[in-house]
Parts: sequence; C-alpha cells; structure tokens
Amino acid sequence: MNDDVFEPRNELEQKLLAAANGEVDVDELISGLLDDQVFMPVEDEESGIQGFQRSLNARPLVVQDEEGVHVLVLFSSPERAKVVKEEFPKFGGGLLADFRWVLERIDAGAGVSINPGWDVGIDLTPESVAALSQQLAEEKARLH
Repeated sequence: MNDDVFEPRNELEQKLLAAANGEVDVDELISGLLDDQVFMPVEDEESGIQGFQRSLNARPLVVQDEEGVHVLVLFSSPERAKVVKEEFPKFGGGLLADFRWVLERIDAGAGVSINPGWDVGIDLTPESVAALSQQLAEEKARLH
C-alpha cells in the first residue's frame, strides 16, 4: 500500500474518497463512472520518447487475480499510476480516456481495478463491468 495521504486531485478521486469514507453508496459510484476520465497504463513502445505512443494498438496493463480472472488496471489520475512503473517497468506510458470508451473496448469477462496499491480505489467484478457495459449499450440505443 502507498503510504502517501490521498489528496483528491479530480472529481473521480473525490467520489472514490467519499465512497471509501462511506459518504457515497458504492452502487452510485459505479453507475457514475461512465462520466469519469481514467488513466490507463500502456506498454511503452521502442520509440525513443518515454511515454509516447506511436500506434493506436496500445497494450493496456491486464493482470490475473487469484481466480484467474483478467483484470484491467486503471487509475484515477496519471500521478496514481507511478506505483505501476516499479512493478511493471514496461508500462511507462499511458493514456487518459473516458471510462465509457474503455468499457466499449474491454474484453467480456474481465474485471477492472481502479487505483490498485492505494487505499482509495475500487475493484469491479466482471459482473459489474458487464452491467456497466449493458447500461452503456442501453444509453446508446436511446440516443440512436
């Protein structure tokens, strides 16, 4: 765990902290994630420029949990992702993306962990991710 005091740097971090303190219902937090921006660590390419991605095929950081479930690692801000560089040195790059963009691209059956290594974060089961994907699909259907 990171020993730094968690000072919220954006709206998502304020929501995560409120949920950690019991001020916001976790279900409310999860359904509100669609409107938040997240930082996705991606594997550095050999481009000569640290953190610069040349291709659109950036490989995100995916780990396996104890049950063998694939979990996409995300952070609430680029500063929070510094813990990744120590454990996964190849993942020095990253991109900011809307969580809904990430959901549209995530593999079925995968979970999501936001801010692993920090006291303030959230883990989404594959079922939660599927429910959010369904919510997103319903939103899109209403708009078209």
